Amino acid sequence: MPAPSLEFRFAVSGGPTVNRMGFGAMRVCGPGAWGECANREGAQALLRRVVELGVNFFDTADAYGPEVSETLIAAALHPYPEGLVIATKGGLVRPDDRSWQRDGRPAHLREACEASLRRLRTERIDLYQLHAPDEKVPFADQVGALAQLREQGKIAMVGLSNVSVAQLREARAIVEIASVQNRFNYSDQKHADVLGECDRLGIAFLPWYPLATGDLTREGSALASVAAQLDATPGQVALAWLLHLSPVVIPIPGTSKIEHLEENVGAAQLELGEQHMRELGGLLEG
Repeated sequence: MPAPSLEFRFAVSGGPTVNRMGFGAMRVCGPGAWGECANREGAQALLRRVVELGVNFFDTADAYGPEVSETLIAAALHPYPEGLVIATKGGLVRPDDRSWQRDGRPAHLREACEASLRRLRTERIDLYQLHAPDEKVPFADQVGALAQLREQGKIAMVGLSNVSVAQLREARAIVEIASVQNRFNYSDQKHADVLGECDRLGIAFLPWYPLATGDLTREGSALASVAAQLDATPGQVALAWLLHLSPVVIPIPGTSKIEHLEENVGAAQLELGEQHMRELGGLLEG
């Protein structure tokens, strides 16, 4: 089978082109995405190394820290290099008990976006995503708030996270949707239908938790077997598998270690042949 393209152009009008191995910036915060990391200078060095490796798509959120991840990205990378695309999210809040609470009120989303603009030191956010639908607020009102922010020039593209196919379709009737970010990995394909819808429409699909392979990496597993054949790690095969599934998939693995970062980015160069994909199985067999 042909090697997958390693670039993706967002399908919205004037959308940017990014390399398909992105970086998820949740883990530059403290444990559980709470508080500052133990080594702030080390975290900034890691973020700069991400760019050095050719990664030009960052995913973060105001809830990471909270507020820590966005602040670190700006401290490490501003003024931003040409071509860097930063995606952030609003709609989750973190009270003192460290839980994740949904707040999709339009007023909150507007305030959250303004705060992210300040932390990221930018006049316009490249991609702003609804972090999770709030069942207490009409979904159309939540998406409508992001549409309004786009009309005002505060965000360039609108994205969704943790949504169903039905919600994606409802949102597309309100505003152009550039991306969907749902949990998806080799061992958890519950949102395969959402990926399929994104593939059909040319919408970017950002699988969060892309390396949650668990026991699948053990000796004798399909990932471990293919990894041994390719002189790679099971994690690299799991990321390469995602890249081979669809040209709209942009994995966003995160890490706090430069060695692990370099390993993840190296997965983009891993070519899986037809036999490898048959051995891995999963979604492609459906």
